[in-house]
Order: sequence, then C-alpha cells, then structure tokens
Amino acid sequence: MAPQGNATAGAKLFKTRCAQCHTTEAGGPHKVGPNLHGVYGRKSGQAAGYSYTDANKNKGVEWTEETMFDYLENPKKYIPGTKMAFAGFKKPKDRADVVAYLKEATA
Repeated sequence: MAPQGNATAGAKLFKTRCAQCHTTEAGGPHKVGPNLHGVYGRKSGQAAGYSYTDANKNKGVEWTEETMFDYLENPKKYIPGTKMAFAGFKKPKDRADVVAYLKEATA
C-alpha cells in the first residue's frame, strides 16, 4: 500500500527530478518522456503521440497510486527495457510525495 504523500513536497521533487523530461498539464508537450496528464487510469505505453518502447506498451500495467509508487522506486526493474533513464526514488516518502503531486497535477 502506498503511503500518503505531501503534494507540495512532491511538486518540488517533480520540478527538480522529473520536469526536465515530463509535463503534466492538459495538452502539454511530450519531451524526452511523455506528457503525464491523465496518467492515472491509463495503461502503460498509451499516451497518444509518444513513441514508447515495446516494453512499455507490452507491460500493460494500469497506472494507479499503488503502481506508480512501485514503478518510481526503480523504473528499469519495474519495466525492463524502458527508455526511462531515471534511477528512481529510493525513499518511500519521496515516492509518496511525487505520487500525491501527480494525482493533483495530472487530473
């Protein structure tokens, strides 16, 4: 079970660790990584207009707070073959904070 996070703290982490590759706003551009608007409830590898690896497309995970929390610990372990270069957030609190921020910012 993903712990409760702090969205304000998550926003700061997202800005420093994620925003160079991802946007969150509706209609936002894809960068190195896909735009994350509407990510919760979507399956991996499904953001329209983004070129995903087969690994992401074939994983078929539905993004929820729980799956995102697990993924952000070690993306390459969770989806072997992903092109996401980020090593992950090792601290559960950091992951929970980013998950809480994404829940608000991508809705």
